[in-house]
Formats: sequence, C-alpha cells, structure tokens
Amino acid sequence: MSARAAVLIFPGTNSEDETLRACRAAGIESELVHWNAGLDDVRAFDAYVLPGGFAYEDRVRAGAIAAHDRLMSAVREGAERGKLVLGICNGAQILLESGLAPELDGIARPQAGFAPNAPLGKFRSTHVYVKLAIPPERCAITATLPRDVVIPAWSSHAEGRLAAQPEVLERLEREQRVAFVYCDARGETGSGVVPNGSALGAAALVNQRGNVLAIMPHPERDGWTFMHHDATRERARGNAAAMLAASGGSAFFAGLAAALRSGAALR
Repeated sequence: MSARAAVLIFPGTNSEDETLRACRAAGIESELVHWNAGLDDVRAFDAYVLPGGFAYEDRVRAGAIAAHDRLMSAVREGAERGKLVLGICNGAQILLESGLAPELDGIARPQAGFAPNAPLGKFRSTHVYVKLAIPPERCAITATLPRDVVIPAWSSHAEGRLAAQPEVLERLEREQRVAFVYCDARGETGSGVVPNGSALGAAALVNQRGNVLAIMPHPERDGWTFMHHDATRERARGNAAAMLAASGGSAFFAGLAAALRSGAALR
C-alpha cells in the first residue's frame, strides 16, 4: 500500500481543495480529514498536511487555538514517530504555535511565532519567490530538490513576520532551521523582497529532525502554468496543455511525494 497523506481541515480552513489537488497531482494518495474525525483514523495516515485559511477565525493569534485542537494530538504523535508534517500559511502558524517547529532542544512549545506583518500589520496578498536556504538533505521534504532552488508562491496573510528572541533567531540561522527565504525571480535575497518584514527573511522553518516543515507562502497557488505571475503564462495562451502543465510550485509537492516514496516517514 502506498503512503497516504491527510490534508487536515479545522473550522475556518479555506485552502484545502487547492492543497489536496497539488498533493494528488504530485502522485500522493491523499484525502481531506476534518477536525471531528476519529483519532485512530487520523493516526493511520503516513503524513499530515495543514493547509491555509483562518482556523478558528485566528482568534487570540493566528493558529493559536487550532494548535490545541484534539486533532493535533495525532499530528504530534506522528511527528514524534518521524512522520512527515507540512504546514502551509495558517498551517505553518499552527505548527509554530504547537511547538512542532522549530522545536529547539526537542522542546515542543512555542519558541518563535509569525507576528503581524510589518510595517502596518495588515493582510497582504502578493506574488513571491522563495529560495531553499538549507542543504536539500536537511529536510526530508526538500531532499530531492536542487540546491538553492527558487520556487514561485503567493504570500497571502496578515501574520507572517517571523519573530523571536535574538538568541532564538541566532540559533535558527546557525542550526539551519530557516528552510526557505524570500527572494526575487533570480534568487537574489534582501529586505526589499521580504513582503512582511520577516526576521532573517524567513519564509519557512524546519525542525531538528527534518520531518516537520512550516512554510508561510502558498506554493500550491502557483503550481500550474495558468497560475503563474510572469511571461510563462502569456506564452502559453492558446495552448491548453501548456496552460495546465504542472510547474513552478508543483516542485515543492513533488519533493513531498518523493519523501513519502522513499520511506522518509517513520525513519
């Protein structure tokens, strides 16, 4: 039996269908799983994907209530066993609030957070690029991606600015926990390409073991040519096959699929 991934839905999740489609397009056997599912059924999955949205209306802080949802007990158990866990946007916020990332010293409690965007703390939706900032093998989900790969995505959030104590930020950088950073289409980094003021230019964090990845931008929203925000889409106009071709952000989900096929989960 092939490995199965659960795309988890909390009250307020709103990106589950796009995420499910991206997973299935990459060849991942996956299905939607709601917050009221039986925990034994949830535990039977080999990987967990937490999509974007506004779980529990982002009350208190984005992801703070969902982090304590009963469903997360199964996710936590799975992560401890080595199962792959991917959080996208609101899912990333949930992973930081639950302490599953960055999980410094193996301590599963909040050590960093995604704070309101700088400078005004307003919701912003804009096309971005992110660059792999760690050796690919540092994270199971990125292990088959090219070094320094640049992936297009959409940054769509009000609370995506990585914030932590200075000593925590220093460790995140030193211990290769910042998995992706914001960049331009050429892979150039700097404050000018960071849409939310995120510390270290961080777009994603990984835990020590490398099986939990929290990424703020949405790669699934730029996974096919017709979604692209550049000339590639214009060149494909009139060619249905080219417009519907998986590309761009689909590479991210291909990495997740490769990790599952290789048996990276449960190692």
